[in-house]
Amino acid sequence: MDLSIGEVAQRSGLSVHALRFYEREGLFANPVRRLSNGRRIYYEEDLEWLAICTKLRSSGMSLATIRQYIELVRQGPGTEHQRLELLRRHERQVEAQVQELRETLAVMRHKVRIYEEHLARGDAHQLWNPSHPDAAQAETRQECQPSDGA
Repeated sequence: MDLSIGEVAQRSGLSVHALRFYEREGLFANPVRRLSNGRRIYYEEDLEWLAICTKLRSSGMSLATIRQYIELVRQGPGTEHQRLELLRRHERQVEAQVQELRETLAVMRHKVRIYEEHLARGDAHQLWNPSHPDAAQAETRQECQPSDGA
């Protein structure tokens, strides 16, 4: 089934501008086809690729790496090991990002807990108060030492 750029935009959640950008950057697995009047036409497989491509982008994969992956796909059989290695490399990067986010979340949960405790005691005015130098140091010590389960 042929799809217009507007239909692909609606179904993919990408803007028409973003779809044109993806095309210019060579980010489609298959070249975008055009009708004799120049209008772009897309197929379901293009939507499937866009779903993967947008996940790769949102996970931090660079445009250059996506292009490299696409080029390997276009080369066809015989590039599977290279594609796998490229994906494994990115998988390791995403795992590192997830670990960093977990650590950040633990600090944020601990910080929220500190503020909740101080607000409940009525002494939250001391937290990061430049006129009370010991308070900033105390909060920093508390923030940098998340308790178990944080």
